[in-house]
Formats: sequence, C-alpha cells, structure tokens
Amino acid sequence: MKVNPIAILFVEDDSVISTGLIYSLKQEGYTVYHCKNYKEAIKAIDHISFDLALLDLSLPDGSGYELCKRIKEKDQKLPVIFLTALDDEVNVVMGLDIGADDYISKPFRLRELLSRIKSVLRRCKSSDSTSAVISLKNISINTTQAKVFKSGEEVMLTAMEYRLLLILGGRPGQVMSRSKLLEDMWDFAGDFVNDNTLTVYIKRLREKVEDDPGNPKIIKTVRGIGYIAQK
Repeated sequence: MKVNPIAILFVEDDSVISTGLIYSLKQEGYTVYHCKNYKEAIKAIDHISFDLALLDLSLPDGSGYELCKRIKEKDQKLPVIFLTALDDEVNVVMGLDIGADDYISKPFRLRELLSRIKSVLRRCKSSDSTSAVISLKNISINTTQAKVFKSGEEVMLTAMEYRLLLILGGRPGQVMSRSKLLEDMWDFAGDFVNDNTLTVYIKRLREKVEDDPGNPKIIKTVRGIGYIAQK
C-alpha cells in the first residue's frame, strides 16, 4: 500500500517533539505515519511504502541504526534522516556509513529540518534521473543497483563513499570545490561537516577505486580548489 502524496515515516518516542513536528509536516503537505517505538516502526516498514524516513536514534525498545538497516534492505534508495541528541562525530559517521542520508541534532530549528527534508528528496529525485551506468576508466557505477565495480569485480563502499563517488562521477571533467561537495553531500553544514571529514572520505574512496591511491588517476586533486573525476 502507498500513502500519498509524499509519505514520511516518523519514528519518535518524545510526545512533545512529535506533536509539534507532525503538525508542521502536515502543514507542509506531507502525509505522516508516526511510530512511537521500534516495534511499531518495523511493522510500518514491512507494510507501507514511504518516500522518506525520520528516525530518532534512541528508542525505548531498539535503535534507529537497526531501523535504518531494515529500511535500506527493503529499499536502498529510500532516504533516511536521523534525529538525535547524540551529536558527537563518531555517532554521526556511524549513522552515515550505514546508509543515512542526513543527520540533525536535537534541539533543531524547524525551518532547517524542513529545508533538509526538501533537499534530500530533491537530491534523491535527481539521482533517479541519472544515467543507469556511469563509467570512470575501469570503474563502473550502476546507479540502479547502487553498486560499484572495478574491472568487473564489485567494490564494497559505505553509503557516504558511494554518494561521494556518484556526485563526482555524475560530473566527469568538472572541477568540484570542497565546499560544493559538502553542500551536495549534506546540503546544510553541521558540526560534523568539515574539510577533515571530506578528506577522510576521499582517502577511503581512493583506496578502494584507484590502482595506486598515492597517484590517483580517477579522482584527482585540483590544488587549492577541490577534486575532479576523470573518465
């Protein structure tokens, strides 16, 4: 069954937060399916199709991480935004690595959250319109299956590594500034979004897709500006 027009799964056990946010989301025209715990959310995920999921990280009977994994197993492309009071970098990176598309810490500004929702939905729609297969030298990105192959062998990437490769690969030959890459990956800067974080993902990605990570041929550095993907 499909809820229309744009259906959001909202998992939050705090009644104060959920009441106000549900009202605001409905005012924006979204259909909201609210679950107060892990058990209710699993049932909803198994029986209803959603366009986006807003997940509280800490639930009374489970974890938002596990819900995210369950969602991605059912639909890899379904965007997930975590809502959490835990704002340290370790938890942020962990959430993004298992497939989350964005992350916002409580207390958050309502306008910022609504903007992030719109941005994530817009970005996912844009990804759907991208060519099914993107080729960069001996690397093939199958956007339909969200899989990457190097000389015919599948390369296992984290969600953020894949997103970074997709952004660069979707614009081959175009220099992408560091600020533009961060904007496209997260849309709004949070405490965890910085040059160091991007540098780490670039390094990890090169180690997986380049024949010689120390002398990259696919993802090249444009000194003082950013990066460029080469076909």
